Amino acid sequence: MLLRLSLLLLLPGLVSAGEPWTTYRGNPQRTGNGDGKAGPARPNVLWVHRSSDHFIASPVPAGQGLFVSGFSGFNVPSVSLLALDGQAPKRVLWSKAPPVLKLPTVSSPALSEGKLIFGDGMHQTDGAILRCLRADNGRLVWSLPLPGELVHLEGGPTVERGKVYLGAGSGGVLCVDLNRVTLDGKEQDLPAIQKLLDQKWEALLRQYEKDKKADPELAIPPTEDRLPQPAPVVLWKQGEKKWHVDAPVVVLDNRVLVCSAFLDKEKMGDRALFSLEASTGKVQWRTPLALNPWGGASVQGKLIVVAGSSVGYDLGALKGARGEIGAYELETGKQKWKKAVPGGIVSSLALSSDAAVCTATDGKVRAFELADGERRWIYDARAPFFAPPAIAGDVVYAADLKGVLHAIGLKDGKPLWKLDLAADRTVQAPGQVYGGPIVQGGRLYVATCNLGPEFRGKPTAVVCIGER
Repeated sequence: MLLRLSLLLLLPGLVSAGEPWTTYRGNPQRTGNGDGKAGPARPNVLWVHRSSDHFIASPVPAGQGLFVSGFSGFNVPSVSLLALDGQAPKRVLWSKAPPVLKLPTVSSPALSEGKLIFGDGMHQTDGAILRCLRADNGRLVWSLPLPGELVHLEGGPTVERGKVYLGAGSGGVLCVDLNRVTLDGKEQDLPAIQKLLDQKWEALLRQYEKDKKADPELAIPPTEDRLPQPAPVVLWKQGEKKWHVDAPVVVLDNRVLVCSAFLDKEKMGDRALFSLEASTGKVQWRTPLALNPWGGASVQGKLIVVAGSSVGYDLGALKGARGEIGAYELETGKQKWKKAVPGGIVSSLALSSDAAVCTATDGKVRAFELADGERRWIYDARAPFFAPPAIAGDVVYAADLKGVLHAIGLKDGKPLWKLDLAADRTVQAPGQVYGGPIVQGGRLYVATCNLGPEFRGKPTAVVCIGER
């Protein structure tokens, strides 16, 4: 009990130091690098967290903690906070699973004001729940059920000025208030609601202690699904049953950039890039796209860059996949340049000040000039990619579907180092990378999954790489 209390006392410090991760990959450029610090110059593994969970989403840093989300066999979801200290006596500081969580969690969370916001569900499920938890201890702040066929929250949310924006599959796009909630149909003050939830939780814990004394074998530990469930105030929705938004959205300058797909099998959706007014959800402009933009938009200055793919996250459909990259004016949606790629691009691009970097299913990493789309360089990893690249300093970090990390020079595309997570004696965890590496505080973090037949049944890992 004393150890638990000491950990909880430390947690506010773990999650309070800087909050750059209010959007997918840390910023509108989708660099996977929130603080601007360079990444590791050598592939030194500092610590490894082994698991049976499939980590599909990119990790999210928070001060001295790291949030990871995933699911294990039979699609059992989990969200956890890991300690970053390599000498930490307990790597998992807190974790949430059923019955609190209901569906697989494949989206990267957003962190804002000490709150963790994420959704659940994936293409194989209908209906989803958007959740907000306290980042220090994982306790519920509010939840919002979103029922409906092909409604799921696969893309990471974005928090801007106290508002949460996210795509909901066939539920289109919605905006909710982070700090205004309703309970029993009435809008109530969030601090008062939190006080009520804390009181009810303490009452459940007291009752559990009494039950243990009366009959330990029949005593059942309380779970948070027994608490009242406040819901955030929904400010607007757009594109419901018309669009299909699995990609994370970008929010800037009172503008929400939305990438919608068309589902060929279900014959629904709208394959296009939209700009919405952030305050109302009103459509400002629409630009059609040739291929589905699964990774969403990246923005540098007044330029939007979007990649598309003829295939989704399907390991059996990589042969013959094709991709496309387009650059568009932020104000009008007018296309500035377009490039075809002989491989599917299912993730977002990472943008530096003058380059757009993408990974593709043909096993290549490519850099293009932002100004005109001319190719700067091409790097051959010899293994396909699903995961987005990260940019930190003058280095690109990319992780492939064989579980190999590649460090590549941003200027010239030359190899700097490689780390095979299966072969490395410290890690020894074969697997694939779907969510993409991130760089924070000079360290690189990557998480794996084992969804393909090649690695099925093997342990997965969250790995920290940095200077010793």
